[in-house]
Amino acid sequence: MKIFNEWVLRFNKADWASSPEFGLIDTVLESHPDIIKIVKNDIVKNEKESNFGRKDVPTVEQIVRSAIFKEMKGLDYRELEFAQKDSRICSTFIKLDDRRPFSFQVLQKYISKITATSLHELLVAINKIAISEGFEDVSKLRQDSTTVKTNIHYPTNNALVWDCIKQTHQLLEALKKEEEDVHYFNYIQGAKKLYFKINVTKSDDKRLVLFQKQLIIFSKTINQLSNVLKKKAKTLIGTAIQAQLYELIDSLLQVYDITNRKEIKGEAVPNCDKIFSIFERHTDIIVKGSRDVIFGHKVNLATGRSNLILDIQTLLGNPSDKQLYQPTLNRVETNYEKIPRDIATDGGYACTDNLNFSKNKGIANIVFNKIVGSLQNTTSSKKLETQLKKWRSGIEANISNWKRGFNIATCNWKGFPHFESKIIWSAIAYNFRVLTALFLDKYKLQTIKV
Repeated sequence: MKIFNEWVLRFNKADWASSPEFGLIDTVLESHPDIIKIVKNDIVKNEKESNFGRKDVPTVEQIVRSAIFKEMKGLDYRELEFAQKDSRICSTFIKLDDRRPFSFQVLQKYISKITATSLHELLVAINKIAISEGFEDVSKLRQDSTTVKTNIHYPTNNALVWDCIKQTHQLLEALKKEEEDVHYFNYIQGAKKLYFKINVTKSDDKRLVLFQKQLIIFSKTINQLSNVLKKKAKTLIGTAIQAQLYELIDSLLQVYDITNRKEIKGEAVPNCDKIFSIFERHTDIIVKGSRDVIFGHKVNLATGRSNLILDIQTLLGNPSDKQLYQPTLNRVETNYEKIPRDIATDGGYACTDNLNFSKNKGIANIVFNKIVGSLQNTTSSKKLETQLKKWRSGIEANISNWKRGFNIATCNWKGFPHFESKIIWSAIAYNFRVLTALFLDKYKLQTIKV
């Protein structure tokens, strides 16, 4: 109730009345300054804060507030920089205090340092505040999984080969500007013509000939890259470009192998041997039933009675839902120090091991939406089983609200660690939006009673 009463006081002020979400977040951060410390080590690390000189570097609190504002408004870093000048709510919320706005480069530098582990801890801390305010009690739990795409084009073998050749030549060109003794032959024009020809050719025999020509160019590109890397760079920038080229070699060889096996030899290449992007190597292929193929990552969520996201995990590979059930339940127990009374999930989580695991945990009512064979749901009544099945379907709305409301159907943050962080940032923003709705409902009820 403490946060609710403080929020009501802020809500009556002109600055926050039109933006109750930021009024609530401001109240939470002011009332619980310890949650800022959760991410402090990620941002500061070995740096020491100084009380002297110009304050051009944001504080840890300002970085966290900037990241939250960015997610709540769906901004990119450049738009966040502009919002500091254009929006009074933004400058007040971030606590600029008449200082000039922080550049988008500075904000990106520090926000990107915050790890997914710290963000998950921050998510749990916010949920514990909701529990202390009486909006959540972890008595009911529901699980479901969804997919989030990585920001890549559709990965055909032809497109991947072209990406490899083009990226290699771009880096070699950049290296030549820094190092005078770098010499290479440019195969871009011929490779580009073959790329477009392969795209419009349907005949298997003609495609085979075109792919053979393209792979010859590709092998020449790989060979000349290896020759260029035999000489050490003399400048700092040249060394950095060479490091990128060293990282790229493994991708080039893997793409060459996949394309040769599939397009020339006609082999069926298993997914475990494939690469779907040379820029986002962590991308997985996700196939759910007869639905479209998704290139990205599987995300498992657990929500409670309040619709808050209590747990969220971004996964590598495509593990079955059955494998995700027990770890999620263990994390919920560890984080909130409570076992739910009721649990409801989709039929994909149903198996005897998961049912017995839940019973051993002391869960009274266990419902899987679809069950097969001799497996039976455990509930005190048939009516309660039906109610829990209907309640479980609500997580579909939670997921849709989260993905659509925060534009997370495709994640444009690069690299798996940042991909994982973006997922949790959006979950934190979603939870604040849900909390705001709960606070407003409570406020309206109190107003009516008065």
